[in-house]
Amino acid sequence: MRAAQHVRFAAVALLMPSLLLAAPAPGTRISFVSCPILRDTRSVPCWLSDYQSERYYLTIQSDVSAEVQPPLMGHQVLVEGVVSDAKPICGGVVLSQVHLSAMPEIDANCREELPADDRYTVDFAPRPPGPSGGRLAFTADPSGGGAGPAPRQAPTPATGPQKFDVYFDFDKGVSFRHPSALSSILNAARRGTAKRAVITGVRGAHKLSNGTLLLEAANTGQRRAEEIARLLAGAGLTLPAEVKWTSGEKDADGVDDWKSRRVTVELLP
Repeated sequence: MRAAQHVRFAAVALLMPSLLLAAPAPGTRISFVSCPILRDTRSVPCWLSDYQSERYYLTIQSDVSAEVQPPLMGHQVLVEGVVSDAKPICGGVVLSQVHLSAMPEIDANCREELPADDRYTVDFAPRPPGPSGGRLAFTADPSGGGAGPAPRQAPTPATGPQKFDVYFDFDKGVSFRHPSALSSILNAARRGTAKRAVITGVRGAHKLSNGTLLLEAANTGQRRAEEIARLLAGAGLTLPAEVKWTSGEKDADGVDDWKSRRVTVELLP
């Protein structure tokens, strides 16, 4: 009897590590910094990353106008997303609502590449919208988001306050993804009745799943706000603008913390 009990206890002990390291349940928000892994496939390379003994699918290698930008080899990546119950892609657990940001520091350890494996196939655009047609021009987008088609007719001029959020990669400034958002702000200012602008840069703060608080460089909010103000003025914004900055540290809670990496532009009557 005692021998049988001993066998059962031993079996449970062997199972405990795998139970403790099981992937988080679908719907769980996770946020971590880790090296990306590039896996080749017969169609298009895909990006993965390991965290707490689990491998996650991030995105495919796509062009610069894709909604989800791929990581960079030689740099760790900040991953924020929600564990999905979707079928694994490229051998990794799929994350929904995923946001990726390559960390600025070079990390020589982040060089792992995996060969193509017949067990893993991937559609060219498994994370819609995937690669786009490559519209990168400084064109109007009524949504204020990424590149998109120009409106067919001009909207009714706004008479009240308007607010626009421009989001950034970690510790980074304006990039090729921002012209459309800036164009939307300019068009709104030209069509509306605003008399002044308030431009606020926010220093990003992220509460990672392990409890670590990840902060951007101390002057990031100021640098972004001044850059956006300079670009808007150079493109023709004539409204007097107040430029200020703050930190998102007090609001970091691990839920959509990527939104703290932003500049908010308010057009006020």
